[in-house]
Amino acid sequence: MKFSCVPHSRLVYGSALLTQASQVYDPQTFQLVATLTGHGGSVLCLNVSLKRRLLFSGATDSILKIWHIDTLQELYTLYSVFDIGDIFAVLYSETLNTVFFGSQNASIQWCSLTAIDRHILQDTSGLPSNRFSKFFDSAGPGGKTPEQIAKSDVAVPNSLIELPYRNVVTYAHNGFVYSLQSYQPPLAAGIYPEETLLSGGGDGFVNWWVMRNGTLHKLRSFENKNSVLCMTVLDTFLYCGLTNGAIALWDLDAFQLVRTIQAHNSDILSITTYASCIFTGSATGYLRKWSRELKLGGRWKSHDGLILSILGVTGNGRAGLVTGANDDSVAIWDLADAFPTARLNGTLANDRLLEALSTFVSLKTISGLDESRAECRRCASFLKKLFSSFGAKSDLITTESQRNPIVYARFSANSPDSIGTTVLFYGHYDVIAASDSDRWDTSPYELSGLNGYLYGRGVSDNKGPVLAAVFAAAELFQEKKLKTNVLFLIEGEEESGSVGFKAAVSRNIEMICNGGGGPDAGPDIVDWILLSNSYWLDNETPCLNYGLRGVIHMTIEISSDFPDLHSGLDGGVGPEPLMDMTKLLSKLTDDEGMILVPGFYDPVKPMTEAEERLYEQITQKTSIGLTKEVLISKWRLPTLTVHGITVSGPSNQTIIPHKATATLSVRTVPEQDTEEIRTSLQKYLRACFSRLRPSSRSNHLSITLNREADAWLGDPGNAAFKILAAAVKREWGGPGGEVEPLYIREGGTIPAVRFLEKAFNAPAAQLPCGQASDHAHLDNERLRVINLYNAKNIWKTAFDELPRRAQENKL
Repeated sequence: MKFSCVPHSRLVYGSALLTQASQVYDPQTFQLVATLTGHGGSVLCLNVSLKRRLLFSGATDSILKIWHIDTLQELYTLYSVFDIGDIFAVLYSETLNTVFFGSQNASIQWCSLTAIDRHILQDTSGLPSNRFSKFFDSAGPGGKTPEQIAKSDVAVPNSLIELPYRNVVTYAHNGFVYSLQSYQPPLAAGIYPEETLLSGGGDGFVNWWVMRNGTLHKLRSFENKNSVLCMTVLDTFLYCGLTNGAIALWDLDAFQLVRTIQAHNSDILSITTYASCIFTGSATGYLRKWSRELKLGGRWKSHDGLILSILGVTGNGRAGLVTGANDDSVAIWDLADAFPTARLNGTLANDRLLEALSTFVSLKTISGLDESRAECRRCASFLKKLFSSFGAKSDLITTESQRNPIVYARFSANSPDSIGTTVLFYGHYDVIAASDSDRWDTSPYELSGLNGYLYGRGVSDNKGPVLAAVFAAAELFQEKKLKTNVLFLIEGEEESGSVGFKAAVSRNIEMICNGGGGPDAGPDIVDWILLSNSYWLDNETPCLNYGLRGVIHMTIEISSDFPDLHSGLDGGVGPEPLMDMTKLLSKLTDDEGMILVPGFYDPVKPMTEAEERLYEQITQKTSIGLTKEVLISKWRLPTLTVHGITVSGPSNQTIIPHKATATLSVRTVPEQDTEEIRTSLQKYLRACFSRLRPSSRSNHLSITLNREADAWLGDPGNAAFKILAAAVKREWGGPGGEVEPLYIREGGTIPAVRFLEKAFNAPAAQLPCGQASDHAHLDNERLRVINLYNAKNIWKTAFDELPRRAQENKL
């Protein structure tokens, strides 16, 4: 199996696997863009013409294919009149407008693209799949010969080019031609002013060729002691990777071997130059970095297999290496630390976002565990320093009972067009514990990237979305384009019911609204509250969230004056707490599941026609498989749930427990008043309990409120939602296309949202960042890279557009 990489502004690499296809990935999001199929055997080599926008692929089916980079469509299929076997190397010369390839039968062949359309054939009889060669009849992958593979799998192309006899050097080497390299000698050398070709073979030779009068002429040869598997040129020096793990360094100006070093303990299968350094990949999966004088500069394990390709990449804000191996993986290595000048577009490139997220995820901020308190405070300090490094004013707001602090930050508007508006972004840095870490495919507290997704606890809930907003504001601030003051309140107790958040914000609201205090502080009237703490309904359709249910969580306890008793000795003597508990809970709902608390449903408003249309759109535009009625039940109707019952005493079948405890919750909807519902529920429970045994009794009822939070309902028609919707359409629709976001509600609760609306007298809007398959709170939590980047861009648009809308509203 071979693997090759292609540098391109959009196509960072293409994979050439035994799947008989080339895979194209996006360099920013690391997602698979397309799979190019058409070969009848393993794709062994790739090359690209940036100027002509062409991609070249060679394979074990003896065929060379030419693809268009932008459309990813197959243009031509080239094949030889000879039986050449596998194509190991392909190279395109921009100067000569000619593609060269080296193959298993020791030949080098070429095809000029200047007038290629004149030679298109319709006759497929000459294809290698229709010929038979005794030399190339050995069984390959899957037990098939090359001919059998080609005959059974290859599709007949439309544009065939048969290379003539004159376009081949039949014995370019006395062995397989493993590598090809172009070389333009310096003009000062005065030797070969035209572009030349270097070929490396299994015979240990590097042959130097020049194209004259339509054919290749060999100028000279350089002999090595072992087969030449790969080559690269830096200035006038040629570096050859050999089968015994050695690197041979040749001076192409003096035609001399400078030195040979033992670089690896296994074959060197790949080599490249980047930033005046040499990088080599071996058969044992190790990468090594060398100076141009071949002094070792670094070594690290890159793959669990043969490193078959390696390439330096510069573009799209990234400077690094791309490596491919037969462990079925491609890895991208960041070289910004090693080469600081290689980073292209400032400190706030997307790579910096990923670096910050990696540190963020590594902090085990589990608010529900006392042993994580120190880690949570380290995380709060990390965020504070991050804000400060971007130019924001930042501080920590302490909470009651030594709970985790709130991170406060303020980016002050610095654009000439700023008009004194303010938005407040809310998020949280605490996470649910990854207790089932043995079920994770990666370490939950180490950010891992795979196939365009980032994995780690909290990456989707809520660390990734928080950083998307932070970097959006920071980039605008750094560019001096921030038109609005952006406040951040990032709490550390959301997963534990936002304990202490309301009290801490209420106690510090004057400081928050005065930019953190100081001589230059002015009062901030918050115009909008924004958050990103929810998910799409599916994996395809962006959403905007305008509603959340509230929650009342309580514990009911029924206890006896007696200790735990034996059912044989004391059964029937008195009322049993567990029996009373089951009877009491049965009074809460009827047989249809309707809640029996008096007046419970009275505040719930009927659905409007406009809202009903939103539900219909959701069911029509998604593949979630839920009916409109189910969505209505999940989002806009209140519910009551009994979560569990526990009893005192040992767990055997003879005990009458002296105490039974049940936990239950009510999910309220925006029309319901939380305090009224809680009071009604408690009153109803006590009334029902008193009627269970009106005579003398020894059981007692106690009700404890654990936590509660108001429901929230936003206005999908306000300016914030309109701006977010327009940004979503542009960001996800791409050039010339639009993606309409779905307006959704959720059945869950975010305690802080409605409180913040009341505290700052401003409307809230929510942009869900993650997909339905993000596994928040579950094993293998993940966030798609494109979702993270697009969320950042959408927030940048919102921070830019909201000031204008706020000013229009004031006028």
